[in-house]
Amino acid sequence: MTSRSRARVATDRPQRYAKQLAAHLGRRIETTWDEETGHGRLIFPDGIGTMTAQPGALLLTVEGDAQHLAALKDGAARHLVRFGAKDELTVHWQRNPAAAPARLHPGLHSCDEPTQRTRA
Repeated sequence: MTSRSRARVATDRPQRYAKQLAAHLGRRIETTWDEETGHGRLIFPDGIGTMTAQPGALLLTVEGDAQHLAALKDGAARHLVRFGAKDELTVHWQRNPAAAPARLHPGLHSCDEPTQRTRA
């Protein structure tokens, strides 16, 4: 069964962080980033991630089997949080109701309530 989680990362520089994430992860997985459209993809062995730059935020989505969802979230989010430590980026995950609770990198949490946020 395919599960999906989304994160909205508030930042004044969404394109910069998406480009950096694609370049960094591109050493290990297939990635794309299009400056013109503000869209990119992360092709993990066990799922797919997307990045969309919007004014004031970077939107992340990961999709894969429920058993791999936690690793997909962790793979995308922990690098982004580290890159954005100076800007105190916050990763706010929302998962689909069918997904099992996820175990993530310390400092990152999955949540059902949009008001819960984690600052790493």
